[in-house]
Amino acid sequence: MLASFFLAACNNAPADSRADAVQQQLVGSWLREYTQEDARVRRLLVLGEDGLFTEAARVVDATGAVTDYAHAGQWTFDGTNLKRRYTSFNGKQPAAPTLPYVTYQLKFESKYEFIGTDNIRKREVRYSRVAPGTAM
Repeated sequence: MLASFFLAACNNAPADSRADAVQQQLVGSWLREYTQEDARVRRLLVLGEDGLFTEAARVVDATGAVTDYAHAGQWTFDGTNLKRRYTSFNGKQPAAPTLPYVTYQLKFESKYEFIGTDNIRKREVRYSRVAPGTAM
């Protein structure tokens, strides 16, 4: 009976410990750069220890015009997925029918880079860790 108790404890601890460790690994600043429809996009995602996030984006179109965005919300990690719920788009509360949630199934390439797969929208994103205070 005592052996069963220890086996159960051993089976539960690693999953919880791993999720907690990954959540702590996610805390910090992450950068994503890509091209979309002749525009260069730079996104800076900052995941706080308090469960809050900020996301700044800079879009430079083909003519060189620059548009900046600033979003915020809450984030969690469930052991597999990074989930973000937006509470602010450019300082304003999201309005219906905007879907203010994003969920990415994570796969770490290294402790400095992860790939997120949005299984609903069928797209993949890649973020790289950057130093705190990185500017757009």
